Amino acid sequence: MNFYLTEEQQLIRDTARRIAREVVAPRAPELDDTGIYPEDIFQVYKETGLLGLGFPEELGGSGAGIFGLALAIEEIAKVDNACALILLLTRLSTSAILKAGTEEQKRKYCAGTARGELRGAFGLTEPGAGSDSANIATRAVRKGDEYILTGTKCYISGASVADFFLVAAKTDPRAGSRGFSVFIVDRDTPGFRVGREDRKMGVHGVPTCELIFEEARVPAHNLVGRENEGFKLIMWNLNSVRPCVAARGVGTAEGAIQYAVDYARQRQTFGQPLIEHQAIQMMIAEVAMHIEASRLLTYQAALLVDEGKADREHAHFLSMAKAFATETAVEACDKALQIMGGLGYMHESLTERFYRDARQLTIVEGTSQVQRLIIARAVKDNLLNWY
Repeated sequence: MNFYLTEEQQLIRDTARRIAREVVAPRAPELDDTGIYPEDIFQVYKETGLLGLGFPEELGGSGAGIFGLALAIEEIAKVDNACALILLLTRLSTSAILKAGTEEQKRKYCAGTARGELRGAFGLTEPGAGSDSANIATRAVRKGDEYILTGTKCYISGASVADFFLVAAKTDPRAGSRGFSVFIVDRDTPGFRVGREDRKMGVHGVPTCELIFEEARVPAHNLVGRENEGFKLIMWNLNSVRPCVAARGVGTAEGAIQYAVDYARQRQTFGQPLIEHQAIQMMIAEVAMHIEASRLLTYQAALLVDEGKADREHAHFLSMAKAFATETAVEACDKALQIMGGLGYMHESLTERFYRDARQLTIVEGTSQVQRLIIARAVKDNLLNWY
């Protein structure tokens, strides 16, 4: 695969890098302290076209695909993970619609998201169903021209500001994973409300909330794809954004270790800069290798998604990128904090915030353990063609 960036891709990267440094970085500490969604930064994304990167031109996007979106996310994540998540949510809430939605659904929700007129969120996780997504309890029952949804979702990123929600529910509770369906739920749907906002460890700038369905009346035309065929659609949706989660990991790792390297150049210990000590150099080199490997896995995964290969046959490549890059982010933040010592542990340090934010990455959109199960299955089934 050729990972040399085109002129258009370089422009995307450079634009996102400028926004990260000039707009996001100065606001990041305040967002972490207050937990208030950065409406001003969202508007900058809208004005510069970053919200439309993951969408085709006919739906108001730039046609840059998941690859272009991942490039932008990586740059933003170098300075703040919450603001990188805002970009990721553009596809987390719409990939299933792009795959199986009606033309009307695509024009309304995908084009609306690309233009910054709508914001979406993804409702899968429940109090009793996380990695075991087939165990969801939210029910959807067809009544005439509507589906009646009952249940609760939890830890839903961006729910407090979302205009619509991509929601998984059971339409046939006896059929296991074959009894899933996917719905678009508008915020003003009767019987639906966004519940309490969670207090969490990091990524404070994008609140997470409950979604509560109390006999919510969803129009039947808001069904995405076919009834009872939603499980594969949900997996496609998750697979499609795993390169973007990986990009958050790459950017986080880069930002954290670069911050520590800059500090180590200035900090004097035992008569020389800290960075001249071999023990510190070994830590930096280890992380640098993992960052570059993570980037290659991430770019490969993004290209596969853009080629329409976010399916079971290629899922292991997406899982490799997601698991390796996000674990590299945690490793990089841990080593950066160790390099900086006591200062790195202080709240005013960028490293402290990065460390808290990074711990989200190995959990969301499929834990590292789930990714390893997918990879192991591929090895067992000889999908990697090693022999």
